[in-house]
Amino acid sequence: MDVALIMQVAGVGILVAVVCQILSKTGRDEQALLVSLVGIVTALALLVRKLGELFESVRTVFGL
Repeated sequence: MDVALIMQVAGVGILVAVVCQILSKTGRDEQALLVSLVGIVTALALLVRKLGELFESVRTVFGL
């Protein structure tokens, strides 16, 4: 796996965690929930391509 991809996902996670903490402390829990959902979707969007490559490799190995 590419180190840059791991760093991107970690960066998104750290950014989302900080923003969620700030929003929760100011009493905006609904916005914090939306930010966390957007962070999850963003991280999954970054990983979709690599997951596709993984499934193709598994199909090739097992001849499916």
